[in-house]
Amino acid sequence: MNVFVKDKSFYKKLLVLAVPIALQQLITVGVNMMDNIMLGSLGEIKMSGATLANQFISIFQTCCMGLGMGASVLTSRYWGMKNIESLKKSIVIMLRMTAIVATFFALITLCMPRTIMTLFTSENGVIQSGIDYFMISIPCYYLLGFSLTTSLVLRSVGKANIPLISSIFAFFINVFFNWVFIYGKLGMPRLEVRGAALGTLIARVFEFVFIIGFLFFREKNVQLKIKDLGMNCKDLMGEYIRIASPVLVSDALLGIGNSAVAVVMGHIGAAFVAANAITTVVQQLSTVFIQGVSQSSCIITGNTLGEGDVEKAQRQGVTFAALGCIIGLIGCGIILLLCDTIIGLYNITPETKALARELMNAIAFVVVFQSTNTILTKGVLRGGGDTKFLMLADIIFLWIVSVPVGALAGLVWHLPGFWIFISLKLDQFIKTVWCIFRLRSKKWIKKIQPAKE
Repeated sequence: MNVFVKDKSFYKKLLVLAVPIALQQLITVGVNMMDNIMLGSLGEIKMSGATLANQFISIFQTCCMGLGMGASVLTSRYWGMKNIESLKKSIVIMLRMTAIVATFFALITLCMPRTIMTLFTSENGVIQSGIDYFMISIPCYYLLGFSLTTSLVLRSVGKANIPLISSIFAFFINVFFNWVFIYGKLGMPRLEVRGAALGTLIARVFEFVFIIGFLFFREKNVQLKIKDLGMNCKDLMGEYIRIASPVLVSDALLGIGNSAVAVVMGHIGAAFVAANAITTVVQQLSTVFIQGVSQSSCIITGNTLGEGDVEKAQRQGVTFAALGCIIGLIGCGIILLLCDTIIGLYNITPETKALARELMNAIAFVVVFQSTNTILTKGVLRGGGDTKFLMLADIIFLWIVSVPVGALAGLVWHLPGFWIFISLKLDQFIKTVWCIFRLRSKKWIKKIQPAKE
C-alpha cells in the first residue's frame, strides 16, 4: 500500500477543513498567550493563580471536547449517509448532556473554589488569585460548553469557517477587555486577575451568541430549530452512548490527567508553574495544525465510511499517520526556533527562565510522537468508531504509566525539569506504537446504526 493517497480531492478537502480549525486553534493560543503576558507583568503569583484555575476549567473544556467529538463521530457518519434526522438527534442529545456537565462543574466551582485550588498548590497567594479568577468565570461553563460542542458538529457538516469567524472576533474582544479590566483603563477599576476572567467572560458571551445563533437561525443543511430541542431521541440514545460515552470518558480522563500533571508541577513550586505556563502556550502554538488535521481526519474518515468505502478509509488512515509524523517534526522545529524569543517576553526570574528552556527542549522531543498519535487517536481511529479501544489506551497509559512515574520524578526523585516532563508524557510514546499497530489491523472500523424511522 502506498503511504500517501494519490487523490487531489482528498488533500483539498483536508485543507478546507484543517486550515480553519488550525487558525481557530492559533487564535485560542494567542488569547492564552496574551492573558499570560498581561498577568505575567503583575508577577508570577497572579499569573500562576489564573493558570492553575484554568487547569480546572480545562478539565471541563476537555469534557466538552469529548461530548462534541463523540457527537461528531456520529454526525460526520450520518452526514455521509445523508441521514439528517439522525444527525439532528445526535446534536440534541449532545446539547442536553453539555447542559448537565456544565451545571455539575459550575456547582463544584461555586461551592468549593479553595478546595479546588488547594489540590493544585499550597501557596496561599496563588490560591487566592485562583479563587478570584474562578468567581467571575462560573457562567463560562455554560457559554463555553454550548459554543465549543456546537462548533465541533458544525465542522462535521462542512461549516468549519463559522467557528473560525467567531474566534477571530472573540480574540479582539478578549484582548481589549483584558487590557481594560486588568490594568483599569478607560475609567474602569483595576481588577488584575479578576479583570482577566471578566475579559474572557465577555468574549465567551459573544462566542455563544454567534455560534448558537448560527446553528438555530442560519444553518441551512441541518435546519435545526429551537423547538427540536424537545424532540424524542430515545431511539438513538443507545447508539450515542455506545459511541460517544467512551470518547467522553477518554477525554475527561485525559483532562484530569493533564490536571494531575499540573498538580505535580504546582507542588514543585510557583517557578515551575510559571515555566510550564509559558511552555504550554508554545506547545499549543506548535501543535495548532496537529489539532486541525486531527479533527479533519475524524470528519473525513466518518464521511468516507458513511459512504460505505472501507478500503478508501484504510488508505486515508495510513496517509494521516504519515502526515502526523511530518507535522510533528515541523512542530519540533518551531519550538526550538521560538524558544528564546517567547521566554524573553515574560517578566520572570532567571531560575524560571532556565526551567522554561529545559521544558521547551522536552516538549520539542515529545511533540513528534504526540502529533502522530493524536491524529490517530483523536482523528482516524475515533472517526472509525473505535472509541472503546481508545478509551482503554488513554486509561492504561496515562494513569498507570505517565502520572505515577511523573509524580515520582518530580516529587520523590527531584529530577531536572527536562526528565520530569518526559516522565509525565510517557503515554505519548507508547500510544504512538500502539495505535499504528491498531491502524494496520483494520479492526478500528466499526459499524454505526442510524436512528429508527
